[in-house]
Amino acid sequence: MEQTGAEHVLAAKWDLPFVVGGMLRVAFFNLPDWVKVIVFGIVGSVAVWTAITWLRGRGARAT
Repeated sequence: MEQTGAEHVLAAKWDLPFVVGGMLRVAFFNLPDWVKVIVFGIVGSVAVWTAITWLRGRGARAT
């Protein structure tokens, strides 16, 4: 049975999240818990701030 190019694209689309997840696991595996909490707190804060800013901008354009 032959494989089409589309099947390779669908599989490759999931390669990046697995690689990034693996890199994060390796990078943070040996760190102390307090460092993990600080790093994930900063990343989470930036994500929340970005979402709020995006929602405010979206609401301002709608009116």
